[in-house]
Amino acid sequence: MTYFHTFISILAALVLFLHSLAGFSKELQELGAEKLQAWLGKITQNRLGGFGLGILLTTLIQSSSAVTSITVSLVDAGVISFFDSLAVLMGANLGTTFTAWLVAFKLHNLGSILLVVGMGLGFLPFRIRLAGKSIFYLGLILFSLELISLALEPLAKDQTILGFLSEIDRLWVGIFIGIVVTILVQSSSVTTGLSIILASQDLLSLPAALAIVIGSNIGTTSTALFASLSLSESAKNAALANTLFNLIGLAIFIPFIGLLAQFLIATELEISYQIALAHLIFNLSISLIGLPLLKPLGKLVLLLNEKAHSAQLTLFPHKDEKIIPKKNTTKKIIPKKIIPRKFRHKKNRKSE
Repeated sequence: MTYFHTFISILAALVLFLHSLAGFSKELQELGAEKLQAWLGKITQNRLGGFGLGILLTTLIQSSSAVTSITVSLVDAGVISFFDSLAVLMGANLGTTFTAWLVAFKLHNLGSILLVVGMGLGFLPFRIRLAGKSIFYLGLILFSLELISLALEPLAKDQTILGFLSEIDRLWVGIFIGIVVTILVQSSSVTTGLSIILASQDLLSLPAALAIVIGSNIGTTSTALFASLSLSESAKNAALANTLFNLIGLAIFIPFIGLLAQFLIATELEISYQIALAHLIFNLSISLIGLPLLKPLGKLVLLLNEKAHSAQLTLFPHKDEKIIPKKNTTKKIIPKKIIPRKFRHKKNRKSE
């Protein structure tokens, strides 16, 4: 098989995986759309409740990007406050680790079964039909993972590809690739899933896979940032907080990546389970550190936003000023009516 055919096969399987994730997310959102806002409004008033809800929604919807975007939109609408949204955003980061385990467990055969069951339920009455669609898309997620795995098999023997992938062993190269790929596909689940499949086929080393997975955590925050651009200041602050959490987590975690890799190797688990476990440890660590510090972190975000706004006004002082057109104060000179000379004497006589 040529490089072109291999590339098309991998791309088609990835597109199917991305489509199935988006479809699964959409169907579950429609299934629970009526209750979603009510849940968020009530449960997020408690920090642990909001954190748990973020985990649950992301685990069900299989998209932290969708959950963070929904949360940011609800902050803009005033359904939840900026500070209440922080726990949900942190929970969404932890909930996204479920996808890594889904890929690691290799539930390929279950995918075919769920496809058939979901399609069958799709012919039943409305409410059951919606549930059937969700099951169908979950089956499609698992089935597309199998297709990606099969499409990648020819690359395992290609020395050129292996040489290129060995460069990702450099930590910052792997993190950069994880960020860029996640921003492009707008899904950390795709990036993490692909890393696990590549590693399980000996195309990626454990350190390289860990770097890409950590990078995907940063890249996935771009969705909420893009979504908040046209929204209120509170929504922008929520999106910025989500990015800041992950950047702080990255800064804290980087010195311990070598120790983590040694610990994972010592477990003697399959490499796919090692990566899924590392993803869980990374996000759980950020959550345990960040959850008690939500208010200080929130205040830091507000302070950074205020400083940025002040700097913007200093650089562009007239940006927010409205241009009011000046009134024309020049006196208009109205020319006198010119009376033809031949009629002037008649006017004078009348006045006499």
